Amino acid sequence: MKILVETSARHVHVTDETLEKLFGAGYKLTVKKELSQPGQYASNERVTVVGPKKELANVSILGPTRKADQVEISLTDARSIGIAAPVRESGDIAGTPGCKLVGPAGEVEITEGVIAAKRHVHMTPADAAAAGVVNKEIVKVVCGKDGRKLAFDDVVIRVSDSFATAMHIDTDEGNAALSPNEGEIVK
Repeated sequence: MKILVETSARHVHVTDETLEKLFGAGYKLTVKKELSQPGQYASNERVTVVGPKKELANVSILGPTRKADQVEISLTDARSIGIAAPVRESGDIAGTPGCKLVGPAGEVEITEGVIAAKRHVHMTPADAAAAGVVNKEIVKVVCGKDGRKLAFDDVVIRVSDSFATAMHIDTDEGNAALSPNEGEIVK
């Protein structure tokens, strides 16, 4: 089964409380671009992510707001700003490093939440059944362009009625495979 492969650039997820501290009381995110996952969007709002060594400016906030703050960066980004970000599934932030987020109205020191997102495939239940995979299964996905074809191992399958089928990799992985737009699940 061929699937869409998308490179997910560095981004931040914030709570309503953090959003207000960064942008002002009562502030709401504004939609810049809808993303492939239903209900998800890149907002017009940007923040600076500050680590011990340096900072990453103009990092997009993805909406809608969430129950916990989370910063998703590549391992290259993490090294450059001096944070030892672990590879984790989105939402699995317990015990991860924190950082400072700076917005136009203020700043917030988050105590945890900086991760390099584990490569994953969002799937609808129908597509998962057609591919013969189940939620949380670990698979291999082959993708890439001539001269840089890769088999990505340790790819977690995430199945939900609220998903659209697409694989997400970070910029380091996308660059290694020449920004593939299609892949194939292999078991």
